[in-house]
Amino acid sequence: MSDEGDALSWDESVFRDEHVFEVDYLPEAFLHREEQMRTLQYALRPAARGSRPLNVMAHGPPGTGKTTAVQKLFGRLDAETDVRSVRVNCQVDSTRYSVFSRLFEGIFEYEPPSSGISFKKLFGQITDHLVAEEEVLVVALDDVNYLFYDSEASDTLYSLLRAHEAHSGARIGVIVISSDPDLDVIAELDGRVQSVFRPEDVYFPSYDTEEIADILGERAKRGFREDVLDTGELDRVAELTAETGDLRVGIDLLRRAGLRAEMRASTEIASEDVEAAYEKSKYVHLSHSLQGLAESERTLLEVLARGDGEQAGTVYETFHEETGLGYTRYSEIVNKLARLSIVEADYAELEGRGRSRELSLAYDVEAVLDRL
Repeated sequence: MSDEGDALSWDESVFRDEHVFEVDYLPEAFLHREEQMRTLQYALRPAARGSRPLNVMAHGPPGTGKTTAVQKLFGRLDAETDVRSVRVNCQVDSTRYSVFSRLFEGIFEYEPPSSGISFKKLFGQITDHLVAEEEVLVVALDDVNYLFYDSEASDTLYSLLRAHEAHSGARIGVIVISSDPDLDVIAELDGRVQSVFRPEDVYFPSYDTEEIADILGERAKRGFREDVLDTGELDRVAELTAETGDLRVGIDLLRRAGLRAEMRASTEIASEDVEAAYEKSKYVHLSHSLQGLAESERTLLEVLARGDGEQAGTVYETFHEETGLGYTRYSEIVNKLARLSIVEADYAELEGRGRSRELSLAYDVEAVLDRL
């Protein structure tokens, strides 16, 4: 506990603006991404002149500024041009139909009917509007890797990229944003899509420790009151964040450390607050990955948590009993969870039975169960 002169009163807070540490906060100063922003602006410049923009593939590890860069640019497009921009979270909308439903909502500012409207009609209403209003549409497919996991990427991109052929005069540009370092976006698309998808490549590398300290220091300056976080503790937060490679860990860590300081009625964040907060914040990527999982996918994780390290056949039997789903769907879910780095699926030689896949959680069992 701090000395009495450094103790918070009931109506005080260490935070100047706690929203600065939220996931959806758009920073006014977007540091160390100047080159990426220039390439994005170059690709979208034709749209401001009424032409189809260049398509873009933005990729890099999680927490490296991809979504923020696109949101910042879309904000400028909306404020300074007549270009229509819509960002779709593919972790939530992971089918072609749901993607186009979000585009419909972004254009007409109300949701399409929940039933009774075919994809063809939904698609037609979107393109009809773009042509009638002479609007250019820029679509950002954020976390596009989820469309690949559910085998919806090629159909979705084909519809977007061929829209001008289906309806002459429709002008649509596409930004795909991927956080899966093992996903080769171009290679995994159908040949019919590869032939027309020639995007500008924008890579977002992991921030180094110094860059992380700059970015988190700016957040701390805006989010905390003066003298709440000293340089030593900021450096420690940056160091822990660099170990994960995900800036979101550091942002969440700052918020949790501030809350722990308040719990101690202290006006300053201490090293004990940082270390304790990290035990929760280091699972930010896991929490993000679990958010968009379907019920059957979550069930498989629960089965794995109860029998960690069992052969895939044993896991499948339990999963089938609880969900009624067959082996094909089970295998698809295993592959998806493995690509999300939640599950490790390794082949092992079993005496007398040949090779069998051994499944295990990539995280601590309790951490997974807590977040499920």
